Amino acid sequence: MAIKRYSASKDNIITNGYNYTLTQRGTGSNMGYADSLEVYSIYGQASASTTGRSQELARTIIQFPISQISTDRTAGAIPASGSVSFYLKLSNVETAFTLPQNFTLDIFPLSQSWSEGTGLDMDEYSDIGTSNWIQRSAGLPWTGSTTPPTSRTSPAPGAAWHTTPSFSATFEKGYEDLEVDVSSLVESWAAGTIVNNGFIIKLAAADEAYYSSSTGATPTGSSLIHNPSGSTNTYYTKRFSSRSSQYFFKRPTLEARWDSRIQDDRGNFYYSSSFAPAADNLNTIYYYNYVRGQLVNLPNVGTGLIEVSLYSGSLANTGPSGSKLFLPAGGGVATALDVNVTGGYVSTGIYSASFALTASATELVTAAFDVWHSGSTDYFTGSIYPEVMPSYNNAPTFDRMTTIKNLKKRYSRSDIGRFRLFVRDKYWSPTIYVKSVANNPTQIIESASYSIVRSTDNYKAIPYGTASDYSTYLSHDVSGNYFDVDMAMLEPGYMYEIKLSYYNASIASWVEQPSTFKFRVEE
Repeated sequence: MAIKRYSASKDNIITNGYNYTLTQRGTGSNMGYADSLEVYSIYGQASASTTGRSQELARTIIQFPISQISTDRTAGAIPASGSVSFYLKLSNVETAFTLPQNFTLDIFPLSQSWSEGTGLDMDEYSDIGTSNWIQRSAGLPWTGSTTPPTSRTSPAPGAAWHTTPSFSATFEKGYEDLEVDVSSLVESWAAGTIVNNGFIIKLAAADEAYYSSSTGATPTGSSLIHNPSGSTNTYYTKRFSSRSSQYFFKRPTLEARWDSRIQDDRGNFYYSSSFAPAADNLNTIYYYNYVRGQLVNLPNVGTGLIEVSLYSGSLANTGPSGSKLFLPAGGGVATALDVNVTGGYVSTGIYSASFALTASATELVTAAFDVWHSGSTDYFTGSIYPEVMPSYNNAPTFDRMTTIKNLKKRYSRSDIGRFRLFVRDKYWSPTIYVKSVANNPTQIIESASYSIVRSTDNYKAIPYGTASDYSTYLSHDVSGNYFDVDMAMLEPGYMYEIKLSYYNASIASWVEQPSTFKFRVEE
């Protein structure tokens, strides 16, 4: 499982915009329970105002439960800092009205706490109280320096924020969703170096409406923002779904993504080949230390180094025999003809080691046996059945048939499902001369990815994540490919389909497989 989503704990819109009368501003209004979030800038709608041509702005504030991220990290549900990325995701609200185009939204960390409120009125701004343009909570104004566009003295209308770290997103057409990597801020919140008061999402200073005060600053008690470098164009209105939206997958999320792949070559182990690059001659094997059904670190190894030695088999090929095998340099083998591979810690209770194996070293046996040890203590003995790297006299198509061996019809939202694949060549045709075995070996796909769509409308509940974070890549071990899904990310009461894509290096492209696999999620 390499994706985990955190829902917003509160959100709101703050505005100094006019209601329909063009005489009354909504600076005291609250929209904490509204089902959408707004960001806009309107210039000159009330040109006869006493301050000249009018400025109207709306900004969104939103907060997520960072303490839950820290709890999950302590429990091992998400990786340590530096091994996970966090994305702020807001979904566009479709509307029949004109959308702004070619604008930029800036995202900053709020510097003060605030109350969400229960207001709903986004038209007449009749719901007064709690957080709004002027105050962050009942009787508590926004205060402090908020830059850009310029420093302000207390009180500070329109919220107060830190200027670093900052993020931005550009919208060319206007109907795009927002998805921004905010990892640096989330990690600062989690570490406590910045207090988590949430985000403010606003138009960039150059896109917010122009206004210049005679003093060169925002007047005390004013509802307007001094912005002499602002725009005289109008950007009205960009809407996102709020946390109270009826649409489950449209609600704001902070999405954690990381590379959780385990690429265990024990069932896909090849002898070194002079035709393969050095990196492709390395094989990585894993050791999983389960105690009473739970992964735990080896007491005398912990998160440190562990060694692996290779042996040929006994006469019956049932266990290690003879002396340790000499190994070529590479991976965890420091020098040629060394007999130990230096392995290391992967995650709780899981260790790995990488090395190459020449065919001449084990040509007299079927299996090689790997013994994991530290000092004089042997921890585990496994078996490996190396194969000669294949060569071809034609261009193979690599068409495959895939099934999920352990797919269930229904899952609960509290489940974390592990899906195991069985893959074979599409044109595999055994003859009567092929020995029957209880478990036919599965092909292992080195680069495979999954996505999950809602069956009713093909909505991408979990899109393919094949970018740098590898969030939807499949793992593999001696039993084949597999992946994990946290069912809490899926809305209950619906049928979903798993789609699979395999990477074809010969055409440098992902090929989606024809079969899909359906299951239902229930509360």
